[in-house]
This record gives sequence, C-alpha cells and structure tokens, in this order.
Amino acid sequence: MGLKEEFEEHAEKAKTLPDTTTNESKLCLYGLYKQATVGPVNTARPGGLFDMAGKAKWDAWKAVEAKSKEEAMADYITKVKQLLEEAAAASA
Repeated sequence: MGLKEEFEEHAEKAKTLPDTTTNESKLCLYGLYKQATVGPVNTARPGGLFDMAGKAKWDAWKAVEAKSKEEAMADYITKVKQLLEEAAAASA
C-alpha cells in the first residue's frame, strides 16, 4: 500500500476516534491533514473576534506548513495510530 492510500485509510479511521480525544489532538490532526492535502496555508488568518475555532484551526495548519505533503501524511498516520491505541487502552 502506498503512502497516499495509507493516509486515506487513516483519515477514515480518524473519524472513529472517541469523543474524549482532546482538542489539541484534533487540531494537530487537522493541521497535518490540511498540509497533506492542500499544502502550505493559502488563506488569511480568520480575524473575527468570535471565530476562535477558525483561528485555532488556521494556527494548527500554519504550525506544520514547513512539512512536505509526504511528511505531513506520514505524521498524520502516526498520530492517528497513537490516538487509536490510547483510546483502546483507555477502554480496556
């Protein structure tokens, strides 16, 4: 299986993460996903006073923009695996 296929498989698995997954982890995944699929940030940072979620997502993406798409895919896969293992251990 190639990197892109494995990435897509883990993107689907990420949808099954429990509700207890921290916002920090979700933002990490978001940033890596955007970097892997879009590349470096291509939008302005949300400026609305009440758009805290938008700003947090943009910041998470901006934090990983130095990574290549391939690096971001590999890091995303690693993070999803880690979170799934943690969730399995917590429910055991």
